[in-house]
Amino acid sequence: MSIVMHVDMDAFYASVELRRRPELRGRPMWVGGENRGVVLSATYEARAFGVEGGMSSTRARRLCPDAVAVRPDHDTYQAVSEGVFAIFETITPRVEPLSLDEAFLDVTGAVRRLGPPAEIGELVRAMVADEQGIPCSVGIGPTKFIAKLASNAAKPNGLVEVPPEGVIPFLHPLPVEKIWGVGEVTAASLRRLGLATVADLAHTSRATLQRALGNTGAQLHDLAWGVDARPVIARDRERSVGCQETFDRDTDDARFVETELLRVASRVASRMRRARVLGRTVTVHVRFADFRVTQRSLTLPSPTDVTDEIHATAVSLFRGMRLERPRLRRVGVRVEGLVDLEQAYQQPMLGDPEHGWHDAERAADAAIEKFGPAAVQRATLTGRRR
Repeated sequence: MSIVMHVDMDAFYASVELRRRPELRGRPMWVGGENRGVVLSATYEARAFGVEGGMSSTRARRLCPDAVAVRPDHDTYQAVSEGVFAIFETITPRVEPLSLDEAFLDVTGAVRRLGPPAEIGELVRAMVADEQGIPCSVGIGPTKFIAKLASNAAKPNGLVEVPPEGVIPFLHPLPVEKIWGVGEVTAASLRRLGLATVADLAHTSRATLQRALGNTGAQLHDLAWGVDARPVIARDRERSVGCQETFDRDTDDARFVETELLRVASRVASRMRRARVLGRTVTVHVRFADFRVTQRSLTLPSPTDVTDEIHATAVSLFRGMRLERPRLRRVGVRVEGLVDLEQAYQQPMLGDPEHGWHDAERAADAAIEKFGPAAVQRATLTGRRR
């Protein structure tokens, strides 16, 4: 039996904007045009007034005159999305993206390594909140269909697990509109037949549904019983691990940038250890305030997953760029040339202790998985972020 997880960022664009505009928390806000254009994403406070994504800004303004409209920053949304998917890929290689802000994960093979499904889901939520500063909702079930419904039930910022024996009790009370593929037209047809809930649909013969809706009727009958044979289809996995940080404000403070490189290197190293891989080539890229990008790479003598080694290399590459107080918007670190931990050879050095930073960081990883992201932190990174 498969274990499928659906992870969906809550009000994605709006959540990213709230991350750098905390003064707007609790206020109705949408991302999109002020008085023209469309709403791309709205906070739950704005949704309470009826504002929805895809709605014209003119209509949204009529519904909620006091809402704050924020212009979209697609570069930042893409960067956050890449960071989120990098987290997913440390959990399982079987990740099927649906959009920038949602994906299916087949975590069947991760249970032995990371624990029960609900613990894996909470780990994902904690990592996304800690690393990207945004909330997400997680649904877990034996099929993609059930996992998707479960994540909808978990919103906002929650987790719902539906075990195989709980599928029918969870599914049958729902209105027929909750089934994938049931839009207004199909829902109207079903209601004309007297079918208002999934249970009504399930207890109607397949032949009756096929006569009324054609092949769609047969598919709906299967879904009404939780039958969904579609597998999670993973995208091609890049043999690299990376992370990037977009600053709240452009900066020319080299010391601050090097501290952020430590934050990013720490995340990259943690993801590598979780994926049980080591890497040899470290790449640093910086994005300037005018959106120009430059990068440099260095290949190490032996593969590593140690934060200090990756950070030291990243700082050396950054300093080697010899930038004269540029205003920077974003920094990133990527490690390539990955090899599986079991197949890697690391040259020991004379005088090395029996247990080094690799073992210390693995112990820290175990504490973080058990007690949360704040359980173990580097002192340099515990101060207020700029």
